[in-house]
Amino acid sequence: MAVVDVINRKAEKVSQVELEDNIFKIPVKSSILHEVVTMQRANRRAGSASVKHRSDVKGSGRKLFRQKGTGRARRGDIKSPLLRGGGSVFGPDPRSYSYKVPKKVKRLALKMALSIKLKEDNLIVIDEFDLDKIKTKEFFSVMDVLSLKNALIITEQKNENLELSSRNVPGVKVLRVEGMNVYDILKYENVVLLESSIKSIEGRLLG
Repeated sequence: MAVVDVINRKAEKVSQVELEDNIFKIPVKSSILHEVVTMQRANRRAGSASVKHRSDVKGSGRKLFRQKGTGRARRGDIKSPLLRGGGSVFGPDPRSYSYKVPKKVKRLALKMALSIKLKEDNLIVIDEFDLDKIKTKEFFSVMDVLSLKNALIITEQKNENLELSSRNVPGVKVLRVEGMNVYDILKYENVVLLESSIKSIEGRLLG
């Protein structure tokens, strides 16, 4: 098992913790990471692009002029796609871009993402991150001590003071174990695990 130092809010080593090799030290395949990240990004697309088709355009249904005898091309109503202000023919309609990949693939990709962070020494374990009150300045001071500017912080359960104190800080995001995902782990330079969250992560990925 990999052994990682556990530090406190003053960046002092307080203990060590063992990390499961089946989660934090597995071979990485970029194709699997790419597949899951692509799926996540597709699921976040709004898919709200839309145009008005002929039936959606407001206007009279009256025939503009008689069919024959004018020397002009035959013409229907003013909503024709051939006229300015008429409906669009092949424009986009609202749609969903979301799709799914197998649960086993998502779980494997999460393990690979965590393995990358450990291999690159960008995985930090901290004993606790409790703040006395909702105060961004206090959160900033802890991050300065830890020398962290771009980090994903993973907690075991809801920590309102931490979540609200960090929500306006650029380059920082707080997630609970159940919300942990491949895209965010790879997006942020550092991953900070609260020591109490490790058992929950192992339970989620080894269960």
